[in-house]
Amino acid sequence: MNSSLITVDQLKKKYGENEALKGVSFSLVEGDFLSIFGPNGAGKSTLLKLLSAQTRPSGGKIYYGETEIKDLTDDFRSKFGVISHLPFLYESLSAYDNLKFYAKLYGVENIDFRIKEILDIVELTHRKDDLVRNFSRGMLQRLSIGRALIHNPDIIFLDEPYTGLDQHASNILTRILKELFSHRKTIIMVTHNLAKGYELSSKLAIIRSGEMVFFKEKDDVNDYEFEDIYISLVS
Repeated sequence: MNSSLITVDQLKKKYGENEALKGVSFSLVEGDFLSIFGPNGAGKSTLLKLLSAQTRPSGGKIYYGETEIKDLTDDFRSKFGVISHLPFLYESLSAYDNLKFYAKLYGVENIDFRIKEILDIVELTHRKDDLVRNFSRGMLQRLSIGRALIHNPDIIFLDEPYTGLDQHASNILTRILKELFSHRKTIIMVTHNLAKGYELSSKLAIIRSGEMVFFKEKDDVNDYEFEDIYISLVS
């Protein structure tokens, strides 16, 4: 193993006869921001689920440092923060109580202070006592971001986080991601938004039909040519 934080070696995933991933390999160091692009059904979300230990590979290996993912301790898994299509929030609880539940789950210290801090970050302090069932899509996503960050994780996974967001919520998410990146958090984001994904990332990847067909440092790819590269590889 090398000094990489994450090493993916010939990763495969099958669902019945369907090969969702067909031998994907890459590595990331601490503080990388990888944006993953690709058409629907390419295997992007499957890769994210494998990396965040939500499902097991059919072949190949994932390492965090020198430890294979199947051998990770619960303590290391607590370094993950996951933001997906599902908010994983309790509709019958308030925004504050949702965050309190997850803060206790992760053993967060100074819970009240941390919740106040998170609510300020996602701009929901004024709605902290409102039931989540009354929240808009944008507010749900903002609170979901807060849920994923409540325990200050080192590695953040995002699956299409901009989908369905209004401009205000989108701006908040962009600000949060830039702040996290500036603090050397390691971020892996699946997105269809080429411009936003390019803007935020330090590395770029394209997946097509379960294979990683492109993986480069952003500094090696001009923004004006990336869209053409994407189209040529997935069409």
